[in-house]
Amino acid sequence: MRSAIRSVLFDIDGTLLVTGGAGAVAWQRAFRELHGIDANIEEHTHAGMTDPEIAAIVFREVIGRDGSEAERAEAIAAYLGHLEGAVNGSSGYRVMPGIEDLLSRLAAEGVLLGIVTGNIESAAHIKLARANLNRFFAFGGYGSDSRDRTELTRKALERGGTVSGGAFDRATAIAVGDTPRDVKAGHGAGIRVVGVATGSYTVEELKEAGADWAIADVSDGFPV
Repeated sequence: MRSAIRSVLFDIDGTLLVTGGAGAVAWQRAFRELHGIDANIEEHTHAGMTDPEIAAIVFREVIGRDGSEAERAEAIAAYLGHLEGAVNGSSGYRVMPGIEDLLSRLAAEGVLLGIVTGNIESAAHIKLARANLNRFFAFGGYGSDSRDRTELTRKALERGGTVSGGAFDRATAIAVGDTPRDVKAGHGAGIRVVGVATGSYTVEELKEAGADWAIADVSDGFPV
C-alpha cells in the first residue's frame, strides 16, 4: 500500500478537525442578519452536506420557501463574513487525533494531499487556517464546485491531475472521511475510501456503508 498510494484526499469537518459548532454559529448569524430569523442549522442538516445544500434547506425548512439563486448567494456571502470570527472564537475547535503527524509524514514521503469537502472553498480555508493546516494541501474539490459530493470528488481528482502534471490514476488515490456520504462519493468517483470514526458515525456503521477500511482515527492502522 505504501508504494501504491500516491495521493490522499481528506474531508474536513469530523475528519481533519471540528470547529466546535462555529459553522452553525456563522449560518445562524447570517440568517438573523439577512432575514431576522434564528436558524438552528443542526436541527435541519446532516453531517456530510454541502454548503449550498445547507443554504437551500434553511430557506425551505426555516423560512418556508425556496430562496432564489440570488438570495442563496447572499446568504452564503453573509455566512462567510461571520465564519472566521466564529472559528477563531470557538472554544471547541480542535484537530483530530493523529492528523498533524500523519499529514507531516505523508507530505515528507511525497504523497500528494488534497481536500474533498462540502464546504465552499473559502470556508474550507478559513477552517483549516486556525490550525495552520492549509500548508499541506495542493488541491481540492469543494461545495462551491457542486452540491453533489461525488461530482466535487471528481473535480478534486481532476485538479490533482493538473497539479501532478498528468492524468490522475485513481488506483493510486484514496479518500478519507467520517460519514457514509464520504464513502459513497469516493466510490462514485472511482477511488477507495478510509472511513474514520471521529465524527458522528461508528467504525461498524462506516463498514456497513462500504468503507474499504474503517478505523477509529488515523492513528489506528491508517493504510498508507
